[in-house]
Amino acid sequence: MLRQNLPGASLNPAALAAPAGALALLAVTAAPAAGGVRRRAAGRPASRPARSGHRERTSGTGDPADGLRVDGLSVETAAGDPVVEKLSLHAPPGEVVALVGPSGGGKTTAVRAVLGLLPPGLRQTGGDVRWRGAPVPSGQAARRWRRTHAALVDQDPAGTLDPLQTVGKAVLDGRRFPAAEADARALLASLGLDAGRLWTRRAHRLSGGQAQRVALARALLGDPPLLVLDEPTSGLDPAALDLVEQALARRRASGSVTVVISHDRAFVDRVAGQVHELGPPAAEPVRAVGGGARASGEAVVEIDGLVLRRGPGLLLDGAELTVARGELVTITGPSGYGKTTLLRALAGLHPPAAGQARLLGRPLPWRLDGRDRAALRAVQLVAQDPAGALNPAHRVGTALARALTRTSGVTRRRALAEVPDLLRRVGLEPALAGRRPGELSGGQRQRVAIARALAARPVLLLADEITSALDAASAAGILRLLADLRAEGLAVLLVTHDAAVAGTSDRVLRLHDRTLHAHVPDEPARHERTPARWESDDRA
Repeated sequence: MLRQNLPGASLNPAALAAPAGALALLAVTAAPAAGGVRRRAAGRPASRPARSGHRERTSGTGDPADGLRVDGLSVETAAGDPVVEKLSLHAPPGEVVALVGPSGGGKTTAVRAVLGLLPPGLRQTGGDVRWRGAPVPSGQAARRWRRTHAALVDQDPAGTLDPLQTVGKAVLDGRRFPAAEADARALLASLGLDAGRLWTRRAHRLSGGQAQRVALARALLGDPPLLVLDEPTSGLDPAALDLVEQALARRRASGSVTVVISHDRAFVDRVAGQVHELGPPAAEPVRAVGGGARASGEAVVEIDGLVLRRGPGLLLDGAELTVARGELVTITGPSGYGKTTLLRALAGLHPPAAGQARLLGRPLPWRLDGRDRAALRAVQLVAQDPAGALNPAHRVGTALARALTRTSGVTRRRALAEVPDLLRRVGLEPALAGRRPGELSGGQRQRVAIARALAARPVLLLADEITSALDAASAAGILRLLADLRAEGLAVLLVTHDAAVAGTSDRVLRLHDRTLHAHVPDEPARHERTPARWESDDRA
């Protein structure tokens, strides 16, 4: 990731690719909770048949000493601010437990406390965590316990993969038990990835959705009795989401315990036997937002004959695209087909094999070093991986102020004065300006990345899955913000797998068969992938 994102420093000099700390498996996520903990009984509605392999279980069945039991778990910051308040749950063998709630509500902190992984600056102030009747140990003993009992798929899976390591080595992760490679290849296939093509491919060449599934396969190898998944569905297309649900069904049938953090309520309703809500109640879901009416229909960006390659693979062959002032155009399609690469090409980070681009009627060089300051400011990218795009050493206020000074030319004093307004625009409290990215939730990091892009006052915003890490209320707030900016003339090119988000667009294009097609409203929502298409499904 470090090497992949170095060219982006000149696109937005305030953004330096995260150093080795962002590649660590255990990324720190801690944010104060805005409210208490509520629990609601869940499970699939009785009218919906269980999927094959699922067994309906509730916390009232089985031996109480089995599985995972959390009683009154409370976590505070060093300053005494509550993060998690009196969380209690019991997950017997075969249970899937979901933690839901708004970004910054303490979900990630809660599961890290359960696993004995609280970062510096946080402390457990109350409660008890037991696994199969015995207390979960702390310190070095906790590390040994996790090796044999638990696995974690972090919220930023791409950041946990060594970018220069092959997929095969990443999944095996040093394990050499008999049939380990065969099992690893089978796991990749069960998650919709062609192990034959991906096995020797380096991790930095994976799309976000592919990296998500590779990290999941690594965690599933060896069938850990306790599996914790932090936002496992963000960035996945519907077909890949189906396969993840099937993997969880197999864990239920085998008697394993799974804890899931997710903002996707539909996914939670399908897979979880019980749901615990942390933080204030979720607000309204994403709904259609009034678009920014185009004042003149003037084209902001025009692309002709675009040919994109990734290594020897052909991603786009002669694509054409126009986005007008105030227009929101969404690109959908299966993971790995080149959606992110298209955005990176427009951002100057992936020069195409052929094609021309024009920005406000003037030629737009494909390479960053060919763009003048006005062009660098005019086109801004919000990447799919905010943790990897934000410098972990810089406080939020510093990152935003640097973006303002280097793209708008204002003084540092003036830039720092504008930081609170930038944070408010994306729904964040100005007090967060003093925190570093590792002290924010995933959703908060995503909104900081959006604020940094908006600091440049672009005319074209390239948004890659910008709502995938957000709860429904935060996502709706970001879409309202985009609608306001579109009314002022901002053009937005958005990549998403979320049908509700795509429904807010002026136009939806589907990337398929190496070109862009107009969306057909009644086409099947879930794309069936076949081995014939896997050949191009391994390139971001």
